[in-house]
Amino acid sequence: MVDTQAKNCQSFDVIIIGAGAAGLMCALTAGARGRSILLLEHNQNPGEKIRISGGGRCNFTNLNIQPSCFLSENPHFAKSALKQFDQHDFIAMVERHGIKYHEKAHDHEHTLGQLFCDGSSREIIDMLQKECKAAKVDLRCAQTVTSVTHHPENTDAPYLVETEAAIFKAQSLTLATGGRSIPKMGATSFTYEIAEQFGLNIIRPRPGLVPFIVDASALGLEASLAGLSQFATAQFENTSFSENILFTHRGLSGPAILQISSYWRDGEPIYLDLMPDKNMAEYLVELKKTRSKQRPKSALGDIFPQRLAEALVDKHLPSEQMANIPDRDLIKFGKHLNHWRIKPKSSEGWVKAEVTCGGVDTAELSSKTMEAKKMPGLYIIGEAVDVTGWLGGYNFQWAWSSGWCAGQVV
Repeated sequence: MVDTQAKNCQSFDVIIIGAGAAGLMCALTAGARGRSILLLEHNQNPGEKIRISGGGRCNFTNLNIQPSCFLSENPHFAKSALKQFDQHDFIAMVERHGIKYHEKAHDHEHTLGQLFCDGSSREIIDMLQKECKAAKVDLRCAQTVTSVTHHPENTDAPYLVETEAAIFKAQSLTLATGGRSIPKMGATSFTYEIAEQFGLNIIRPRPGLVPFIVDASALGLEASLAGLSQFATAQFENTSFSENILFTHRGLSGPAILQISSYWRDGEPIYLDLMPDKNMAEYLVELKKTRSKQRPKSALGDIFPQRLAEALVDKHLPSEQMANIPDRDLIKFGKHLNHWRIKPKSSEGWVKAEVTCGGVDTAELSSKTMEAKKMPGLYIIGEAVDVTGWLGGYNFQWAWSSGWCAGQVV
């Protein structure tokens, strides 16, 4: 039994561990209801992932939020929270604080709905802190939690949280410490460990929104294309994303690759369509008729970056005029361009992953309140839960939505 007299033991209605996006939202929401809130953060400052997000401008939500834009063992789990507090609710908060924002421009026909601060991501952190201050939230940073225990015999405050400096007790406990992505920002397995301590199941965490390591041999090219970007469709099984891909010194990155990485499984291939709007087999055969004296590198340089056109042609076609290349070779090459099979060696792992896939099993939680079914008074929110959004503000919206739902009832 913890000796609550050994250190100064303070009592609160709610203790929230983790002052990231979800924790801050939960704290300000619960505090606004008159609950006494202790918000503990192990970093020196709150909202560190918010600060670095979106190139320092924070892609804080997306206009196109739909439950289908989230991965989970239970694809229906996110529906309730996203409906209770949606993107328009968060946008209203941003506007109430006078924060200027914009939708990211896109080169192609469809817009991606990504909303960014005109200024700095610091504005979102300041907004959340102001709301917490108004709600009298007790925010304490640089606090390392050393143990979390549950004492049902203490019916008024069964949860005990011990730090290196003090012991705190509360009626309810919310875990909001995120997943394992970006360890340099202090990411750990803390929530998984506490959840398992209380008998909750964990869906194996794995890196999401992460670049691929691809050997040169797996790309099937003689020359490096590092630094080159190309609009393409990246596909894994029945899921695909059409955005830019980026060739790197280690393999592949860019929005389409990051998106598909959350669905990818180790050892499996992905497929790239380098020209999603064209049947390249038909296009090349037609090009042979209209530009017969040109060489393929020159002809393809009109629709691909020249370095990409040269690398692909060097590997797949002879250095001949188009007129001298058999149709069957052009058709085979065209099919390759629309269906390029690539087998990544691995992902770049936790260091480069933007989010964590997997986490606390949604079967353990109420989709309406985020409360653990086996542990009354225990709530788990944000990235630590087995709900992972697409690239483009979706994961922040999950943090806002799940944090708000828990904040309504803790």
